[in-house]
Amino acid sequence: MKTIFKKPAEIDRAWYLIDAEGETLGRVAAKTAVLLRGKHKPEFAPHAEIGDYVVIINAEKVQVTGRKEKRKIYYRHSGHPGGIYAETLEKVRVRKPTFPLEHAIRGMLPKNRLGRKLFKNVKVYAGTRHPHAAQQPQQISVQ
Repeated sequence: MKTIFKKPAEIDRAWYLIDAEGETLGRVAAKTAVLLRGKHKPEFAPHAEIGDYVVIINAEKVQVTGRKEKRKIYYRHSGHPGGIYAETLEKVRVRKPTFPLEHAIRGMLPKNRLGRKLFKNVKVYAGTRHPHAAQQPQQISVQ
């Protein structure tokens, strides 16, 4: 049998809409990563970008389980000696409400140029408004 690879012009790209209100952070990120990579399609190839576009609304209302709101810590470093910053999930949400979901999705994509390219196909919005109505995204559930 021959393996069939799709050319970039032959790929059928769909737009999906995920409402993250009341959903668990990891489940939304996992579903989004599958759609971005194209793992739900029969012509999936791990080296090709054949995934779909995903629009996520209400990212600020995504939930976490347990005591992660106060105990989950995000680290970043300025590059200078002693320049490490640590922020809890609670404080990060106030400063940048879409960051926890974006961070989780990015962590589930490949760590190479393909992953960086796939991440450009996800649009995360804190509220219910988004500028992608013209693409007529199909609403899907996380479950």
